[in-house]
Amino acid sequence: MISIENHIGKITISDRYLKDLIANTVTRCFGVADMRDISIKNDICLLFRKNNTVGDSIRLKVKDNRIFISLHISVTYGTNITAIVNSIRHKVRYAVEEATGMDVAKINISVDSITE
Repeated sequence: MISIENHIGKITISDRYLKDLIANTVTRCFGVADMRDISIKNDICLLFRKNNTVGDSIRLKVKDNRIFISLHISVTYGTNITAIVNSIRHKVRYAVEEATGMDVAKINISVDSITE
């Protein structure tokens, strides 16, 4: 949970909302094939369940009113990975800062696989 307090009052934003916002923003970027789970354990669990929760591929950390984001993605073969990562950083930073009013300090993006 992220809590923001200003002159109007206290605003609480759930992690689920932020993760859904980030996942929606990332999957709309050109060249992104899918969001990937962070751990190997989650990859094994995916073999046995049908629905993938996108929130498993996103980690959020809040420190001193700054948000740190870690993402794991899969990209499409033949696309420029640097361009995709830069596009994701720009779009996610904009979406989160607009939704929360907080500063996004860092966005770490791991490209875990390339799919055709």
